[in-house]
Amino acid sequence: MTDEDGTAGEGVLSASDLGGEGPPIDEKPYKIVFEANKCFGAGKCAEVADNWEMDVMSGMAKPRTYYIGEDDLAENVRAAEACPAKKEHGVIHVVDRRTDEEIAPDPHGDGTLSVDW
Repeated sequence: MTDEDGTAGEGVLSASDLGGEGPPIDEKPYKIVFEANKCFGAGKCAEVADNWEMDVMSGMAKPRTYYIGEDDLAENVRAAEACPAKKEHGVIHVVDRRTDEEIAPDPHGDGTLSVDW
């Protein structure tokens, strides 16, 4: 969530603070924020979403792409919700780039980005 001036509130990290600009928002309105350092390789994401694969070398998951469109939204939401890391809050976050709100897993229920960095 952002303040009226468009900046993140005190101590609140917004999704737009992470990564590059990416493709145009109208083409790929959603972004994956992945806490790779907290992934323990359960593979639940890869079971439910084609965008997620297990890296043979590291034993961890990784997305094929970080920017997705409407057609790929549902499977990535399933991946975020299936992730058992962080005590079932997950380390995969699907964010709407238009509103800068977390769609999934959204454990706080208010759209704020639920990363632990």
